[in-house]
Amino acid sequence: MAELNAEHKGTVQPAAARLWANRWLLAAGIVAVLAVHGLAGASAYVVLAAIVLLLAAALLPSGGAPQSIEDAAAMEAGGLQRLSGEYLAAAVADPLIIFDRTATIVHANAAAFAAFGGLAPGMSLSLKFRAPEMQALLDSVLSGTVASEIVDYTEKLPVERAYRVSASSVGHATDLYVLVFKDQSEARRIDRMRADFIANASHELRTPLASISGFIETLRGPARGDPAARDQFLQIMQNQTGRMARLIDDLLSLSRLEMKPYLKPGTEVDLRQTIDSVIDSLAPLARENGVAIERDFVDGPLDVPGHRDELFQVFENLLENACKYGQSGGRVTVSIERDGTGPEPGIDVTIRDYGPGIPEEHIPRITERFYRVDVESSRTQKGTGLGLSIVKHILTRHSARLSIKSEVGKGAAFSVHLPSA
Repeated sequence: MAELNAEHKGTVQPAAARLWANRWLLAAGIVAVLAVHGLAGASAYVVLAAIVLLLAAALLPSGGAPQSIEDAAAMEAGGLQRLSGEYLAAAVADPLIIFDRTATIVHANAAAFAAFGGLAPGMSLSLKFRAPEMQALLDSVLSGTVASEIVDYTEKLPVERAYRVSASSVGHATDLYVLVFKDQSEARRIDRMRADFIANASHELRTPLASISGFIETLRGPARGDPAARDQFLQIMQNQTGRMARLIDDLLSLSRLEMKPYLKPGTEVDLRQTIDSVIDSLAPLARENGVAIERDFVDGPLDVPGHRDELFQVFENLLENACKYGQSGGRVTVSIERDGTGPEPGIDVTIRDYGPGIPEEHIPRITERFYRVDVESSRTQKGTGLGLSIVKHILTRHSARLSIKSEVGKGAAFSVHLPSA
């Protein structure tokens, strides 16, 4: 009896669901039949027959929809079974290799070919990846001791890349396994940069602190009653605290720029007026170093989208470096010209010195944080090693770029290309 009730309930529920799903169509049909009856005077038996036919049509299952949840699941499973494993592997962006119980490659996606090359079905994974960690990974997965395993692996050739490799079985009793390589190279590079940055910042702060600490001990000891030594040591201590203050200011500026590296400028800046202000502000430094600053500006308006204070900081940094490190040349040339030949027309500002120049091997790294061509010369000139890094970040915010040309013994030229307004 319970089985009959259950069967009856199972039949009634889908019928009610179909009636509910077709309720608006059914209502429209009934209204139409009644309207015909009222207007044409059709027989009541005809109206009743029409309504019965409408109910029967509403109860019929739709041909395009599955009959039940079980039917839908069966259709989904059938569709997944028809999908090729190669198509699924190709949809994975990371390098992926499918292998069998003998550690022989069955299939590798395009990303795996691009990363490792020389892969082919039938090749032994143990021969392809000889690193001990990869051998241990394959042994543990193939032995069945673990369902999945993850190791770190570094590929040396053609370029060094770091991967987080996971291995696991495919399905149940398929005797197939999969390796997935997650590229960690960029994350590792950022970690190294962070560690180097902390080490360099700590070193730059430790040096003046050690100097100040030593002079304090001297003033409290042997130089306690020596006015001349006290004045000399206090001046040195003041210089060292100024050095630390400049370093902290540059670190704060760099941090602020890195937090919003792609903030679009919202106003227009007159480059002619801005660079004139920079030259005027650095005139005392130029005279102190025996450097003459020459202008070579193109005629006409020189407006660019940007923030004046940030662009002022860019050209102040570049001109200050030219006056300090190129002072042996005796002059610095600041030129502005329009560039309408390239794919991105704009305005080029070039600051050229005629000093000792920069060796070619240093140019690609000169905008790195704390990188110095000559450490002693940089510290003598009160440099923090962060100025060109700040320049690079500000120019990135302005969709601009910096190019550096130099020849040893003939000076250096720093060119800034800014998009025109």
